[in-house]
Amino acid sequence: MRISTVIVSIAFATALQTSQAAIFPEAQVGIKIPLTQKPSTRPMTVAYIASLKRYYIADGGLAPMGSDTEAPVSKSEVHAYDDAGKYINSAKPGYDNRSIYYNPNSKKLETITYNISSFGGFSPNTGIYSIDLTETGEVKETSSDVFGFNPAFGDANTMPSYNSEKNIYYAKQGRSNKVLVIDLKAREPIGEINLDLAKAGVAFDDVSDYFVAYTGIKGEELELLDIDHKAVLIFDLSGQYIGKSELPKDLKLRSHNHLNGAGYANDMLFVYHDSEGEFGTYYGFKVQKAN
Repeated sequence: MRISTVIVSIAFATALQTSQAAIFPEAQVGIKIPLTQKPSTRPMTVAYIASLKRYYIADGGLAPMGSDTEAPVSKSEVHAYDDAGKYINSAKPGYDNRSIYYNPNSKKLETITYNISSFGGFSPNTGIYSIDLTETGEVKETSSDVFGFNPAFGDANTMPSYNSEKNIYYAKQGRSNKVLVIDLKAREPIGEINLDLAKAGVAFDDVSDYFVAYTGIKGEELELLDIDHKAVLIFDLSGQYIGKSELPKDLKLRSHNHLNGAGYANDMLFVYHDSEGEFGTYYGFKVQKAN
């Protein structure tokens, strides 16, 4: 009995160490993408398409008021870079982008717009859209509808993350620890995750306001940028705090990082560093060992 207890204890401790060892104590820089084009509005999120070896950075900003001579179309652009961080091209599909991601189910580059929930009042060009690309991965100015507005997303500013295996979204709500779980077939959230910020030693105004990354790593599925303490916090899908990875202390994160300038692509958390380079630089940090 005593030997069995010892064996079980050792096995548990080993499993715990293995789980914790998957998180890098210090985040590793996987790629740097210096922006060579001035952002058309605010730099938002990042996507990656492995088959094309292309990164995509989406800007986000409200459309101008419509008039007799101009349609209410957002001037925000989407920018393509290669897997070495070299600029390819930019295009204006016409959306106020909040999240951009590659959907392996539809095999499309997709964007979620500002106010997909219609929380701020209904407006045109809101919802989820697929953005057209050339065969070699350049961004085009054409797009297609995927889904209209859905109140389940909650906050108008949320930057949802996509779980392609379950075809659901995680939408962090502003000034809170709340993450809504959304299935597009439902008009209300199918679940709610309350991140244990107290266990992580942070308050809601220390961290990214509208973005939490979905990693796909079992037991370490959610990554949250801690702006004020320069770290990445890791949680599981129950909201339990798992651990953290420190960011470089000389990385200058500013107030806008609470609202935009984050993303998750190619197994890296992306952070916008606006004081590096002429137009800022996106850092891709490796925080965990991928599955």
